[in-house]
Amino acid sequence: MKLLFSLFLALVVGNTCIAQKSKAKSAASAMQIVEAACGECQFKMDGKGCNLAVRIKGKSYFVDGTSIDEHGDAHADDGFCKAIRKAEVKGAVVKNRFKVSYFKIL
Repeated sequence: MKLLFSLFLALVVGNTCIAQKSKAKSAASAMQIVEAACGECQFKMDGKGCNLAVRIKGKSYFVDGTSIDEHGDAHADDGFCKAIRKAEVKGAVVKNRFKVSYFKIL
C-alpha cells in the first residue's frame, strides 16, 4: 500500500511540474508587438556600434537571433538608427537579452 501511495504521489508531483514548465514556456514565447530600433542610437543603451534592440513594457533589450543589418539599411530615413519601428516578435528574455525566434517589421 505504501508503494502504491508513493507511486501515485510521484506521478501527481511529476505531472504538476511538467504542466508548469510548458505553461511558462508558451507564455514566454508568445507572439507580441514591440518597439524595435538601434539600441545605442534610439534607446540610449550602452554598447559599441549599432545593434538591434527591442523595448518591451518600457525596458530595452539587445536582440540575439537576428541583426540590425538583416532588416535593411539601418541609416536610411526609416532605418533602425533613425526611427523606432513596430515589430512582431516571438522569443524570450534570457540573461537580460531578447532571444528571438521570429522577427517581422510591421
